Amino acid sequence: MDFVAEEGHLPPRAIQIMQKLPSWRTEPEIQALYNLLQVLNSYRNYSEPLQLLLARVMRFERFGRRRVMVKKGQRGNSFYFIYMGTVAVTEDEDGSSAFLDPHPTLLHKGDCFGELGLMSPSVRRATVVCMEETEFLVVDREDFFANKLDQEFQKDAQHRFEFFRKMDLFESWSDEKLWKLVTLGKVEKFSYGQLVLKDFIESPSIMFVCKGSCEVLRLIDLGTSPFYYKWIWQHLELIDDTSLKTHLNEPSPVERFKEFQIKSYPVQDFSTLKLKHLQKAWEQQGSSFSRRIKTSGNTLPKTLGPKIKSRHPHSLECPMINTEYGELPEEAAVGAYIKIHTVEEGETVGLHQILLPENQRDMRPLVLVSLGAEVIRIRREKFWELIDSEVKEKLYRFQIKYPSDEDMCQKFLQENSWNIFRKDLMRLLLKPRQRPSFIPIRPKKKGIYNPKSLVLDLCSLDKETKPCYPIFMAPQKYLPPLRIVQAITAPRYKIQELLPQYKNAGVLV
Repeated sequence: MDFVAEEGHLPPRAIQIMQKLPSWRTEPEIQALYNLLQVLNSYRNYSEPLQLLLARVMRFERFGRRRVMVKKGQRGNSFYFIYMGTVAVTEDEDGSSAFLDPHPTLLHKGDCFGELGLMSPSVRRATVVCMEETEFLVVDREDFFANKLDQEFQKDAQHRFEFFRKMDLFESWSDEKLWKLVTLGKVEKFSYGQLVLKDFIESPSIMFVCKGSCEVLRLIDLGTSPFYYKWIWQHLELIDDTSLKTHLNEPSPVERFKEFQIKSYPVQDFSTLKLKHLQKAWEQQGSSFSRRIKTSGNTLPKTLGPKIKSRHPHSLECPMINTEYGELPEEAAVGAYIKIHTVEEGETVGLHQILLPENQRDMRPLVLVSLGAEVIRIRREKFWELIDSEVKEKLYRFQIKYPSDEDMCQKFLQENSWNIFRKDLMRLLLKPRQRPSFIPIRPKKKGIYNPKSLVLDLCSLDKETKPCYPIFMAPQKYLPPLRIVQAITAPRYKIQELLPQYKNAGVLV
């Protein structure tokens, strides 16, 4: 219970340790602080030896609202980790503009500031003021140099310098210029699956991946795709006996061919007789102008065997929404995250469009997710001030063109169809057990996640009773949240129905 505290506050036992002088702290106390401070992202970004040294010299401070922590133009004597609360970064000396600005630059729990003031004799470039009661972990200049933290900082900076020196982009730069880039960069570590940036297109920073890799994801709204619209209604025809003409704007190839046959006759020479003759002939063959969708078995080719006993046709009754291409079931308006690129070690994020004019840039929001990565973040405007013409020429060849949303939608549906076919085929080939294996009865754990929550079931659109499981929603910029799915289950004919003469699965394969 030594490290139990009120929500958000630093535990009393940790405060007692930090009130001691660095030389009085024991190794178990330093290790306990090291474990406790892993919740701070900026602390976790440093190397392990440096984290232990920081845990040795940190002291605790708590300040109220409007307290100025760092004043612009003065020399820095400390740098700070925010354990609780919020501070604002301003350009004025007293920090009063932070309380007048509707959107100030804020730093929250886990952030740090002021470290450059200890490493260099330069003065503070901005003012930092507390927006509320805030708890800080402070490292003073005297303790910083007395415990040789500057040497560990220099080792981390040397690793960044060696990383930039290996890159072809900065091959022609001098060591002095490259060290300027190193001082501008800040190392950040992300675990597997952790969100790095919600939208790196509008991010004010660029990132260099120095270890691991990241994925670039795109959230696409499937309901805005014409290909998805047609795909949905083509699969709903198996349960919806309404005319396809009410759902699709363009006629089918068969209908266009029939219209071509009718129009091919001379207008002034027996056109009405020809039309009636063709209509009677089509009625005898079981076709008509209404384009009524028949879900009975006689709509399939005769080469597939006898008639198929399909589902009894019935109308689809569910809430609809209006889209650009027509009506779509409300539950079918979903989205999906599509992976479009993998950023490997040594590559950059945010530079692929830096030289393009604004009217030619791809401004679609793109998400960056870590696969276990260590990145160096640099402000875009600071990087732009350093680069020369030779680097710009290399950046011109660095253009990456991501696929369109329509292409990604088609790829998603193709993979979805393949996954459905694969499951059906495995279910057909693998014989079920004669006797189910003994499974001990265990109480089910109540969990939030359910695999069915990421699957859109088109067969249950018109059912009154809906399954009870959570639905995952993703926020969109300037748009309402969108339900996220990983797969779509659509009504379809089974393989045994389509090919009843092949009873043996091995013959079918």
